[in-house]
Amino acid sequence: MSTPTRVYLARLAGVAVFDPNGDQVGRVRDAVARLRAGQRPPEVVGLVAEIPMRRRIFLSINRIISIDADAVVLGSGTLNLRRFEKRPNELLVLQELLDRRVQLDPDDRAATVVDVAMECSRAGDWSLARVAAREQTGRLARRGNLQQVEWEKVRGLSGLAEPGGTANLLAVLEDMRPADLANALQDLPDARRNEVAAALDDPRLADVLSELPERDQVEILTALGRERAADVLEEMDPDDAADLLGELPPPEQDVLLDLMEPDEADPVRQLLKYTPGTAGSVMTSEPVILPPDATVAEALARIREPQLSPAVAAQVFVSRAPMATPTGRYLGMVHFQRLLREPPADLLGGVVVNDIDPLRPTTPLPEITRRMATYDLVAMPVIDLNNRLVGAVTVDDVLDHLLPPDWRDRDAVPGPPPEAADGAVSADVSTERADG
Repeated sequence: MSTPTRVYLARLAGVAVFDPNGDQVGRVRDAVARLRAGQRPPEVVGLVAEIPMRRRIFLSINRIISIDADAVVLGSGTLNLRRFEKRPNELLVLQELLDRRVQLDPDDRAATVVDVAMECSRAGDWSLARVAAREQTGRLARRGNLQQVEWEKVRGLSGLAEPGGTANLLAVLEDMRPADLANALQDLPDARRNEVAAALDDPRLADVLSELPERDQVEILTALGRERAADVLEEMDPDDAADLLGELPPPEQDVLLDLMEPDEADPVRQLLKYTPGTAGSVMTSEPVILPPDATVAEALARIREPQLSPAVAAQVFVSRAPMATPTGRYLGMVHFQRLLREPPADLLGGVVVNDIDPLRPTTPLPEITRRMATYDLVAMPVIDLNNRLVGAVTVDDVLDHLLPPDWRDRDAVPGPPPEAADGAVSADVSTERADG
């Protein structure tokens, strides 16, 4: 494989990283450059890659034997699995430079950074050599001419960035899963994180908020302003919205609930009434519910809807009308595997299963866990004293509440011990970064 002598880093974001055996290690998330004195362009010392468990590690540029638009390949040697931490004299290129407002020599034309290229010298050293910037033309800044300018001819690349746009950084982040995007947001300074979060559309932001630690959720929601915060809460699943509102003072909860549409706020209000650590507090109030005279074909069509999570779509709950929780009398449930085995025209009432006792809203979490493990279930119904279905507890709800409260906080996840991965954390790799 060959490596070009110039690589635009925004295009490299998200590219898979492979070890010498062809096994994927992770994906590129940023590049690390070391600042140098005078007007000399920063030296690129490595890449930041995200590996499983949302851990970001440093890959020394000296360990990389191939870089292209499809893959980054590492050479032989051990891999440093310590979590990446930026040093004072370092620059995270994509995080800190994309969308930065700069001036282009010789006539101080205002522009916005779209991409940054690193180039390799004959000696094999990489440095930030060129900047792709779009000239600003009043309010139509994005329609200005795109210029490729040498690093030395751009002013405003160092120091604190002024508040600006987010379009180019969002373009780099747009293909990430919500959990990965949430992880990326945790790397940003608070002001930049809030700025990027606010630029996401409501459904996307709702998905990302559900993957963030409670502290970050509250800070972002507060920064949005109440009207926008209420719109985002409406896009969240009721149980996630209830969990987030539960972190706010009761007066603020009431204000936001009043700003939400009544049909979106009502199930959230109900969930907030349940005692923490019970089925009522962790359940979703919007499982898939159909009447007994619905057909197997109708049920299969319903669980194919793309907005349903895998755990929610794994089974259909059957009850008498009304179909919204709290329903009429609960009759039982049908797992999707059973649906696949039955004739499409058969009625759900003829294939429903009700041989496992449902949960009550007051059932404690340890009991829920024990029963789901005993019967190998991914979801269990929750019924009230009148035998009405009020929700369902799914396996992801249980896992979310069994893990430590700060499990989503990337900085709180402990790193692997030095002997992990057959000695994967090695002193020589750390020394490479220190010495460059």
